[in-house]
Amino acid sequence: MKIADYKATLSFSNGQPGIEMPVYKGSIGPDVVDIRKLYGQTGMFTYDPGFLSTASCQSAITYIDGESPSM
Repeated sequence: MKIADYKATLSFSNGQPGIEMPVYKGSIGPDVVDIRKLYGQTGMFTYDPGFLSTASCQSAITYIDGESPSM
């Protein structure tokens, strides 16, 4: 994945400082926000029932659905 030319900013209404997170260009579909440091920086996790908006891993071999990328 290639890093996008913009970042995501998460702000909080409770006075906690906001954070910036990198954004990566998706091979197919939408760009993705890298939340790997979210817990370390905020002490919070994400909540995504059913993992409907979560990419669980990155693969350089194949797409997660099993189809090979077109060259």
